[in-house]
Amino acid sequence: MTKIDDVARLAGVSTATVSRALRGLPTVSAATRRRVVAAAEQLEYAVSPSASRLAGGRTGTIAVVVPRITRWFFGIVVEAVEEFLNQAGYDLLLYNLGGREQIRQRVLRTANLHKRVDAVMLVATPLRAAELTALARLDLPGVIISSGTVVPGWPCVRIDDVAAARTATRHLLDLGHRRIAHISGDPDDELAFTTHLDRRHGYREALRAAGLDPDPSLDIESQFTIDGGARATEELLRRGDPPTAIFAACDEMAMGAISALRDAGLRVPQDVSVIGIDNHDLAGVLGLTTIAQPAAEQGVLAARILLDPLGGRSLKPSVGPGHDPPGSPVILPTRLVVRESTAPPRAH
Repeated sequence: MTKIDDVARLAGVSTATVSRALRGLPTVSAATRRRVVAAAEQLEYAVSPSASRLAGGRTGTIAVVVPRITRWFFGIVVEAVEEFLNQAGYDLLLYNLGGREQIRQRVLRTANLHKRVDAVMLVATPLRAAELTALARLDLPGVIISSGTVVPGWPCVRIDDVAAARTATRHLLDLGHRRIAHISGDPDDELAFTTHLDRRHGYREALRAAGLDPDPSLDIESQFTIDGGARATEELLRRGDPPTAIFAACDEMAMGAISALRDAGLRVPQDVSVIGIDNHDLAGVLGLTTIAQPAAEQGVLAARILLDPLGGRSLKPSVGPGHDPPGSPVILPTRLVVRESTAPPRAH
């Protein structure tokens, strides 16, 4: 049976080069790749994934850690990352923490990743001190998507959550709204990380810029879910003097808000306008005004950056500030998408 060593000998290259060439990695020249492919075809060599990885001293696997795979943002990111890694010849090893402390400790506090993966991607996963120490001991390349944690030496790809929230609130202000409620993330929720803080900050910034003092009774915390948005809206309505508009920290919360408002006999947007952040797949169907963030693009860009130290050639496109110092986050743009869920208040 033909082995990778036979192909390497015929092509006049190392076994590691054969492995990289047959996996389509970018560190092999076109001429060398053609020579390797020709030798493999001549010898009728079938690539063994495990053998080709071992030849390069790597596992060919990237660990991707997410808080909950069932949430829209995480699902979109993971799907995009998996597709990109597959095209680059890598496998994805998914760790879905799912709020389970035992799994979190097994993944982030032990040597569980040692010799199992070549690199680590954290998707909106805040880290504790012990987890940071454990990851540092692994001495693996890594990348972070979204806010929530800082790992020395790891780049970060995200949006500007403060600016996104400011744009959402300003849209409501420009329509004439003054009683604008905000449904924020629950600080006790593991998924809250720092996104909810940044978006609340942007909301308050926009109000103050318009000469309004943020009203604590209009700022309510809940989970980043449809049910969380519905329960928060029900609480807002119970407090009396309801808002004329609601800015929800994510589209799923906004969907829950719309459902609760309609259950209460209120019309959207005639009685209460609603805006979210994400541009969820269902946002267009529901007519939800939102701040669109490029979820899939964040995943692809993070994967490109992550493969840089593995492949030896920079794949990072010029999407962020062109001359940022090393370690600066790459900020992707967001945009306002106006649909039917926002309108001027009736009295305006």
